[in-house]
Amino acid sequence: MSIIVWIIIGGLAGWAGSAIMKSEGGLLRNIIVGIIGALVGGFIMSFIGAEGFTGFNLWSFLVALLGSVVFLGVMGIFTKRAT
Repeated sequence: MSIIVWIIIGGLAGWAGSAIMKSEGGLLRNIIVGIIGALVGGFIMSFIGAEGFTGFNLWSFLVALLGSVVFLGVMGIFTKRAT
């Protein structure tokens, strides 16, 4: 899978996840959060037997968004920042 797809989906999912969790950050942070979110979301999906990040499509965006929200929530707990 192309790194460009990871960056685009990661950026969108990171931005949406940051908006949902009311977290601030720039473009690079959103991309990183989204890419990590895609990995976390894929890991979560493997537990329920669903496909993870499959490419440039809506399902991959939703998986990355779920992972981004989970990742930001966990980071918020560890940094003790109120969200």
